Amino acid sequence: IPIYVAYDSADVWANPELFQMDEEVKPISVAGCPPDAFSADGQLWGNPVYKWDYHKQTGYTWWIKRIENSTKLYDVIRIDHFRGFDEYYAIPAGSKNAVIGKWEKGPGMDLFDVVKEKLGEISIIAEDLGYITDSVRQLVKDSNFPNMKVLEFAFDARDSYEPCEYLPFTYYNNCVVYTGTHDNDTVMGWMKTAPKASVKFAIEYLNLTEEEGYNWGMMRAAWSSVADMAIVPMQDLIGLGSEARINIPSTLGENWKWRALEGQITKDLAKKLYKYMQMYGRINEKVLAEQAKKAAEKEAAEKEAAKKKTSDKKKSSEK
Repeated sequence: IPIYVAYDSADVWANPELFQMDEEVKPISVAGCPPDAFSADGQLWGNPVYKWDYHKQTGYTWWIKRIENSTKLYDVIRIDHFRGFDEYYAIPAGSKNAVIGKWEKGPGMDLFDVVKEKLGEISIIAEDLGYITDSVRQLVKDSNFPNMKVLEFAFDARDSYEPCEYLPFTYYNNCVVYTGTHDNDTVMGWMKTAPKASVKFAIEYLNLTEEEGYNWGMMRAAWSSVADMAIVPMQDLIGLGSEARINIPSTLGENWKWRALEGQITKDLAKKLYKYMQMYGRINEKVLAEQAKKAAEKEAAEKEAAKKKTSDKKKSSEK
């Protein structure tokens, strides 16, 4: 679920007091990200930002309802832009870009203490990508929510091999590793479009080969890591290039259109994936239990059939 909602959403219409609005219910401040090395103007998202002091007064009721409803739909909830709960970037409404804005203090653990009190221990992934400060790291640690590791971000080598927190040797159990997210290129696309130094670093670090397939080498790096959860996009399993990229951030019109075609997801692919899941201990225990039950039922049925066959033979012989 995204941290913010749209200005023309039912949430803002029904609860304008939860957002930084003026008397005419128009935004005073909107969300975004400040200028960085990738964007001189920053990112102007335009979503209304929350009036966190009012949320606190209500016991974060709106957030409790939002998260509780999501638990009815999903096994695990990933909250995007998690750093916004530590500090959020507020841009004056009407700005043409995100150059003028300021960081404001978010609710921090106060919100998640209430979430845990009201909803118990639920499965939440903290999307903590981007520029992360020590206070954001502390919030992730205090929440005990698993955070994200993206392999395609691990090899920004530039002119050195300085350690990066996305490299597998830095991982710990309580994290989720991705080859790439919906915002990334596919592995095969990344190998062609990423800086040559980054690709060279990835090939050396992961021992990637064309023979195995660069996508399989990177996926195996995710599966073989100590991360409790590993997620890979279907495009990487199939081995598709940039033509299958799902989303290019800050662009409109051509995103979220990719679909797998008939014949791309095969039994051979399923068998290969299953082999690696066994190899790296990533088969769900519930699945293993179901398999054991089916195997036991099959064995019992075969024994019963053999017993019946022997009995029928004996009766036939006696006749």
